Amino acid sequence: MTPLLEVDGLKKHFPIRKGFFSRASGSVYAVDGVSFSIGRGETLGLVGESGCGKSTVGRTVLRLLEPTQGTIKVAGQDITQLDSQDLLPYRRRLQMIYQDPYASLNPRMTAGEIVGEPLLVHDLGAPEERKERVAALFERVGLRPEAVNAYPHEFSGGQRQRIGIARALSLKPELIVGDEPVSALDVSIQAQIINLLMDLQDEFKLSYLFVAHDLAVVEHISHRVAVMYLGRIVEMTDKRSLFEMPLHPYSEALLSAVPIPKSSARGRKRVILTGDVPSPINPPSGCHFHTRCPYAMPRCKTEVPALREVIPGHLASCHLHDGGVRSPLAAAS
Repeated sequence: MTPLLEVDGLKKHFPIRKGFFSRASGSVYAVDGVSFSIGRGETLGLVGESGCGKSTVGRTVLRLLEPTQGTIKVAGQDITQLDSQDLLPYRRRLQMIYQDPYASLNPRMTAGEIVGEPLLVHDLGAPEERKERVAALFERVGLRPEAVNAYPHEFSGGQRQRIGIARALSLKPELIVGDEPVSALDVSIQAQIINLLMDLQDEFKLSYLFVAHDLAVVEHISHRVAVMYLGRIVEMTDKRSLFEMPLHPYSEALLSAVPIPKSSARGRKRVILTGDVPSPINPPSGCHFHTRCPYAMPRCKTEVPALREVIPGHLASCHLHDGGVRSPLAAAS
């Protein structure tokens, strides 16, 4: 079956402009050759440190940012070069939930107007039908229908995020990109929103690209997980395989930092990375992670490791898994 979303070799570089004439003097390599697919009804979690490019991937996939290179396909149709008019039908199929539940809502519009605006933009339904649709969406995401006339500042953070979810659902999309949709919320509210998203996925057969840095949240909601480092995906597999047997040193370090009970921590190897994350303006040659990797070899400085299948269904971008090299990660697992 054709995946709902296919991304191949996606790059997004932002030019750095200096001087009176704003000449380009370099680039920020925010996304540097990312490939993945998402099936219908599937959630792919995209994790990594702040600044690794994961939010840029989400925005570029939706064409909110124009890709520098690569292809984006929706149900087999290439949308990479479509103009704004031809892209309009795909806008209905692809929606987004933003990180900040206040900044993403227009303070001059009522909650009902915010949720109903996509219907108005796409000219769907008569005014009365739109009104009924908005009221039904409010009820479905756990808000009182009479709250449609209130303004964003009258809601709590969790309620504002529910408004954002209702807005994303208004056009009956097939794929929703969640750009760290719970990171700005209290922990107790995070659980409610995650459970709501999972219920909505079951009900409407939604697919999610779930961008996050909290591995506990990603483990709860995702089917598969892709780990990003400095603009590249370094590992991708189902969540169980990733948490039980990470095959990339960076994934190993991320997982070792997840807090777990003392009784479960016995024998767990703590990995502390040295140095800082390199700048995306001037990333290291070869494997981007070699400057901080405890297992780095001379070839890591010059050769870019391909993201390939190390074991069935488990992809990693690391020279440790090349033929003839015995991986200390596999041995530890």
